[in-house]
Amino acid sequence: MLKGTSFLDIKRKTPGYRPAAERVRDFSAVEKALSEADTADQALRCMDCGTPFCHGQGCPLYNLPPEWSAHIFRRQWKKALDILLEKSNFPEFTARLCPALCEASCVLALNAEPVAVRQIELFLIEKGFSEGWIRPRTVIKRTGKKAAVIGSGPAGLAAADELNKKGHRVTVYDSQAKPGGMLRYGIPDFKLEKHVLDRRIDLLKAEGVVFECGVEIGVDISSKYLLGQYYAICLAAGARRPRDLNIPGRELQGIHFALDYLIQQNRLLANEPPGGPLINAKGKRVVVIGGGDTGADCIGTAWRQGALSVTQVEILPKPPEARLPSNPWPQWPLVLRSSSSHEEGGERRWSISTERFIGKGGKVAALECRNSDNNTVLSLEADLVLLAMGFVGPDPEQSAFGFPVKLTAAGFLERDADNRTSLGRVYAAGDAASGPSLVTRAIADGRKTALTMDRDLSGRNA
Repeated sequence: MLKGTSFLDIKRKTPGYRPAAERVRDFSAVEKALSEADTADQALRCMDCGTPFCHGQGCPLYNLPPEWSAHIFRRQWKKALDILLEKSNFPEFTARLCPALCEASCVLALNAEPVAVRQIELFLIEKGFSEGWIRPRTVIKRTGKKAAVIGSGPAGLAAADELNKKGHRVTVYDSQAKPGGMLRYGIPDFKLEKHVLDRRIDLLKAEGVVFECGVEIGVDISSKYLLGQYYAICLAAGARRPRDLNIPGRELQGIHFALDYLIQQNRLLANEPPGGPLINAKGKRVVVIGGGDTGADCIGTAWRQGALSVTQVEILPKPPEARLPSNPWPQWPLVLRSSSSHEEGGERRWSISTERFIGKGGKVAALECRNSDNNTVLSLEADLVLLAMGFVGPDPEQSAFGFPVKLTAAGFLERDADNRTSLGRVYAAGDAASGPSLVTRAIADGRKTALTMDRDLSGRNA
């Protein structure tokens, strides 16, 4: 950087959220944005690191924050954006959803607050759209080869984008009414407004990617048909099979998987059919079992639906406030984290295992739990219970879609180091092969899979 000591003079700044009392009345984005001046100041905090861990240790996409920052210093916003887009297909998604692995491994994080990389990324991509710098790219030469991508989540979209750039004709299939996968149906609007997703989908369409939605592979179209129509096929259906809690009382009404709850709310906001009986928290005592991001999304959704109370229980102990010596930089810090949803109210309880659901008239009324810290039994009243304990993998039928590919013992798609499955011309990307993970890792895996597919389609070995 041209001003290498700015990290000493300028403090980290993030935009914060809209007031909680205001934002719980709607599903609009909760996070505000930095101004251009503040973004430039935050970029100045980027040091002249000998080894920038942010893109080596941190970012799965190998983004280059120091290079962006050097151009932002000179107010060369377009050049900074171009560098961002070299590594990242969809910065507007990652800047809103990624937990910022880059910031955790920022050299400043050794003994100070890291560079606000995620906020800089968000400002750059949104400035690119507002300035008209991001326009449909013309594919100069088409290869004549056709590829199919099954699944339109982040991994599938990234693979489709990369294959299309290489000149291949790409069709993306999805069983849902609209493309986007978990980005559209699993992530609440208050974290990712769907007009942001639609803007990118429209751009991909304008560049030549074809989307076929409402199509179930293996039902509406067979795997044999696809193998006859396409030179290469990418399986990227995700891993949505939730972890269940098989304890007494599980059959009671009012106990639902978190993703079913979140998907339904997103469908309702999009004026789509709910896909099943309504699950609504209005006037109810809600208990969320599971302390991760999905559980936090349930908390925010429940408050917006008018919940009477919300309690989140986690089986693990409460994380420390600061790094432990056993968890040194640049590792991901295993510390207590709070989302915007936690700031909106409710109670969080740790070291709590649920042992029995108690019913009244066939409906859930309470949870009998145990605190592992002191081995005491407690009861939590509940009218609605949401199971947010993570995902155990893909549904084998929905991940393989009738293709005779090998699966791992856990049911994931088996693949080699270059993301090829056991069946020629069929490849695997994202959570269906690697296991449930972050949107950034899914995009990176989609890019890697597309690189292998392009090499094979082009007859190149390296």
